[in-house]
Amino acid sequence: MSAAARWRSRLCRPAEVPHAAQGRAPPLPSGFPRLRARLWPPRLGPARPSPAARLREAAGPPAARLSAPSPVQVPVPVPVPAPPSRPRPRAPARAPQASAAGAGAVRGRCGDAAGGAVARSGQRAAAGGRQLLLLLFLLPPRRGALRGRPACTMDWEVLTREISLYLESQVRVGLFGSGVGLSLVLGFGVAYACYYLSSIAKKPQLVASNDRFCRFLEEYCPVVTETYYPTIWCWEGRVQTLLRPFITSRPQVQYRNELIKTADGGQISLDWFDNNDSLYYPDASTRPTVLLLPGLTGTSKESYILHMIHQSETLGYRCVVFNNRGIAGEDLLTPRTYCASNTEDLEAVIHHVHSLHPSALFMAAGVSMGGHRQMLEKLFDMDLVMKARTVREFDKQFTSVMFGYRTIDDYYEDASPCRKLKSVGIPVLCLNSVDDVFSPGHAIPVETAKQNANVALVLTSCGGHIGFLEGIWPRKCTYMDRVFKQFVQAMFEHGNKIFSM
Repeated sequence: MSAAARWRSRLCRPAEVPHAAQGRAPPLPSGFPRLRARLWPPRLGPARPSPAARLREAAGPPAARLSAPSPVQVPVPVPVPAPPSRPRPRAPARAPQASAAGAGAVRGRCGDAAGGAVARSGQRAAAGGRQLLLLLFLLPPRRGALRGRPACTMDWEVLTREISLYLESQVRVGLFGSGVGLSLVLGFGVAYACYYLSSIAKKPQLVASNDRFCRFLEEYCPVVTETYYPTIWCWEGRVQTLLRPFITSRPQVQYRNELIKTADGGQISLDWFDNNDSLYYPDASTRPTVLLLPGLTGTSKESYILHMIHQSETLGYRCVVFNNRGIAGEDLLTPRTYCASNTEDLEAVIHHVHSLHPSALFMAAGVSMGGHRQMLEKLFDMDLVMKARTVREFDKQFTSVMFGYRTIDDYYEDASPCRKLKSVGIPVLCLNSVDDVFSPGHAIPVETAKQNANVALVLTSCGGHIGFLEGIWPRKCTYMDRVFKQFVQAMFEHGNKIFSM
């Protein structure tokens, strides 16, 4: 007898089987576990119940099994060679009825469980595909395939249920309960980490035409040459721009407010952080002063301004925040606010601060750009201005008209830094992200900056607009804060070495 015939004979059973009479499903062939152990070694871990044991558990107690209706059993003739030495034993006359009733009870109680197991096994076909393929290969031929041989009855429901239970025992239910789910998670994590390290985390591009300025930054402001690792779960520019005000912390800062008058009758609000407890510069007359310029509609209460003051405090410096007209809550005395091209208020503030501390080192740090209605309604149609949906519409209806520009294009041309970079006469470091939603990479005047030896650009691949979040939970310090701290310290303490290196 061939090996295939022997396997077919073991998978078949005669019409009269003692297992069905006792209310139990027939077990898997005795040789199949040995073949399975040879082809597929057992997994490490706790022992699993056999399919037959799980079948008996799902079937319930014998009393309940006998109460279930008996389905129709389809006989399938399969050739099975009879043993030559002894005759095949037969059960009593009523055994077939009991067998059918018992087997039907088992099928009735286990129908739902078997159906669910078959469905689940279909989803896990990859895990049990080899076993299922082997069982299908060993199925007996159809009726009449081999004539003249004894026939036996194949119980297809029991076979299907046994296959499904076997597959279910090979692959655990649940995503993390199986190795497949954990492998998917680990694979996705490795792929994301590779993408992050290769395409997101990069060293910033340092643009400067002066080699001595570059060497100065590399030595005293090394952060501009280090790899910037944006927050791994929010590295995209728009996400960083939107989340920064909500994620970053707000250090406590005690200000001293000062109102100064302007030549046109207006007033400007200055918020001072004197840092009288400075250990490095106890003398207020020589304590270095940093002038901070908030962005559009920004004030001294912005989180990035508070972080800059905190960084300056650790270095012992004094800070003063320039609040644009009508922004910090003071009265707007004239029908004039501010714009990107007008620097008259800034010039007045610089002269005022320098006159108060003429012996102290002095530098400025600006962020983005720096909006009372009763005064403005006399000169502008504020209802029309408030209907503006874009920055360009607002500048066309309000900003360009306030400062006397003929068209909006004339205002933008005058406010563009491209025209002013050539005339910069002191060392300036500009930090910008190429994914900035307001100042994108294609609008950065890189070629113009290369024409001035006093200008250096640091361009990061990510960071958004004033975002520059880094770390898993970026609440305390951003990449922009670190650049500010190192550059301010380098200029105050080693600024005389820029052109001697």
